[in-house]
Amino acid sequence: MDFKNKTAALIAAADDALKKEEIEAMIEIPADNKMGDFAFPCFRLAKTMKKAPNLIAEELAQKIEKSDFIESINVVNAYINFFISKEFLMKSVIEEIKEKKEAYGRCNIGKGKNIVLDYSSPNIAKPFHVGHLRSTVIGNALYNIFNAVGYNSVGINHLGDWGTQFGKLIVAYKKWGDKEVIERDDIKELSRIYVKFHEEAQNDESLNDEARSWLVKMQEGDKEALELWKWFCDLSMKEFNRIYKRLGIKFDSYAGESFYNDKMQAVVDELKDKNLLTESEGAQIVNLEKYNMPPCLILRSDGGTLYPTRDISAAIYRKKTYDFDKCLYITALDQNLHFAQWFKVIELMGYDWAKDLVHIPFGLVSLGDGKLSTREGRVVLMEDILNSSVEKTLNIIEEKNPNLKNKQQTAEQVGIGAVIFNDLYNSRIKNVVFDLERMLSFEGETGPYVQYTHARACSILKKENVSEIDFDIDYSKITDEASVNVCKLLSQFGDKIIDAANKYEPYIVTRHLVDICQAFNKFYNENNIKLSEGDLKNARIAVVYAVKTVISAGLKLIGVSAPAQM
Repeated sequence: MDFKNKTAALIAAADDALKKEEIEAMIEIPADNKMGDFAFPCFRLAKTMKKAPNLIAEELAQKIEKSDFIESINVVNAYINFFISKEFLMKSVIEEIKEKKEAYGRCNIGKGKNIVLDYSSPNIAKPFHVGHLRSTVIGNALYNIFNAVGYNSVGINHLGDWGTQFGKLIVAYKKWGDKEVIERDDIKELSRIYVKFHEEAQNDESLNDEARSWLVKMQEGDKEALELWKWFCDLSMKEFNRIYKRLGIKFDSYAGESFYNDKMQAVVDELKDKNLLTESEGAQIVNLEKYNMPPCLILRSDGGTLYPTRDISAAIYRKKTYDFDKCLYITALDQNLHFAQWFKVIELMGYDWAKDLVHIPFGLVSLGDGKLSTREGRVVLMEDILNSSVEKTLNIIEEKNPNLKNKQQTAEQVGIGAVIFNDLYNSRIKNVVFDLERMLSFEGETGPYVQYTHARACSILKKENVSEIDFDIDYSKITDEASVNVCKLLSQFGDKIIDAANKYEPYIVTRHLVDICQAFNKFYNENNIKLSEGDLKNARIAVVYAVKTVISAGLKLIGVSAPAQM
């Protein structure tokens, strides 16, 4: 049952001037549960009702017809406080989890709508480093969250597989590359010679001229240039796919920049036909001065295309192909202007769906000493991070639970889960400082803490030989504060998923999982399941089952495994 919705309906029934939707938006959840499960503030009604808020609260409370799910209603100043029946709450939540299992909390508000998510999008021939982590895991979590609220999510990995860097890489390969070494070390060696190119080009500008020349050859279909380009792409995808597999991430499309090479001329022609292009120092631009933005560059002076040209072409293609309700771009905060510019160009082209293009910005990942840079070679490879996290986790397991079966698999799930969870624990706009020691802690607000709580619940159920709740439950046995607090949080799970989707914020789900775990561990410490008997034991086991089910579902939403043993 949606208790908030039902409470709003009771208030609306007491006064026809109040609309249920408005009431529901006004209802609050008090920080102190002694003030009720829900509180309706009457301050905003004073203007229309021409009365003091506390008088409105008193009069309105007297008109509210108490329902069977309400234990009591009281008024404190201008607040009407509602206390939900504990037994009714426990039954409602646990019975629904029994029925829906890991589908609990899901809904269909996005039914029949497509949502396109553009995320991860590493550059070919550059290493997949910690700086790529945020877009990848935020995008994957949002993909899952939107699926959970009924949308058809379409995940696109817009690979950086075209452009000047390939001209630079071809020059670097021809001057300092060794095919055998590259075949053996793949992207690490490509990265080394790419960094060397930039070091050498600082003192030799002719290298940049050579790089531009090779890019022109690629654009003209030169056989050698395209064969080298394809080789670099294949080597890169081998590493990317290895990392994506470990992170548990899949995409519906890998259409990168090169996919739009034959689609950009039509966009340029359309911009010309609509009189949106003007010349500036030989380049073709869309003037955005009246919108307080710099011009959006469409063609360079040599006729070459730029990022906005490709992004506009990609957006038009995606609208035609997927007819999206929204198209989300999960990239760093410092790209705000780029997206604002070409979103405006789409709008000026007359496409009303420009409003459905949304940039989802996020803060930076750092090692505590500044921004990461591929050109300078200051990168921390993603695979090295995952390996280190898994190795440290395995050491912890060897120390704490050396007889655990499938130790390597569990270490992989926990080590990688810790990395993902850490990234999704705060609002995406906040910068993340990478701290492996802290994120691997089994105490505090971490991935291992949530996974361990799930494993604890699984262990309790295994000892009691329970895989399903197929017995009757006497809900009057679990109306103690610790049990009720757990189920209150479980009842809010669906709302948290919707809130996360509406705000494009996976951390709302992540933090709610921590809240559930903290409440469950309090329940576990205060309610001795092992020494319980009969109906009391069954009721407590039902709480454990409900918690285990929701934690597992929640972890999967954010892209983290839920091991049954740790």
